[in-house]
Amino acid sequence: MDFTKPNTLQDCWIVNDGVMGGVSQSSLRHDAHGMFFEGLLSLENNGGFASMRSSVRFPAGTQLIELLAKGDGKRYKVVLRTELVPRALYVAEFTAEPTWKTYQFNVSQFKSTFRGQNIQAPTLSFSDVVEFGILISDKQAGKFAIQLKTLQSA
Repeated sequence: MDFTKPNTLQDCWIVNDGVMGGVSQSSLRHDAHGMFFEGLLSLENNGGFASMRSSVRFPAGTQLIELLAKGDGKRYKVVLRTELVPRALYVAEFTAEPTWKTYQFNVSQFKSTFRGQNIQAPTLSFSDVVEFGILISDKQAGKFAIQLKTLQSA
């Protein structure tokens, strides 16, 4: 997935804590170096998360996914959803450094969760993934910004 292409933005959407009564705000915008996911995380009304999502497919045999990104030094989560367990999310954490960095993730780094709580779910296979996202949560109130350049499989 190439976030430097303007049309990639059209295939992405926002899911914030407003679905549960929270008031966090986020948006997506494009520039020549990639897509910005940015906003304001609020803990009011039991809120505290913001996310962007996109449909994605990885080829059979994918062992590793690589995200090229830079950010604000806050902790983010790569979020994957499969068709096998549509309500579960597979989550891996990383800290978004202020310079471009390639973050590598293998299946063993992902934990299965539902609404932020660890659950038992089938072992993740990247070839089962249908949705990719970036999530910020964990009581990190205030402004946030991360820029995504590419998401690749290996």
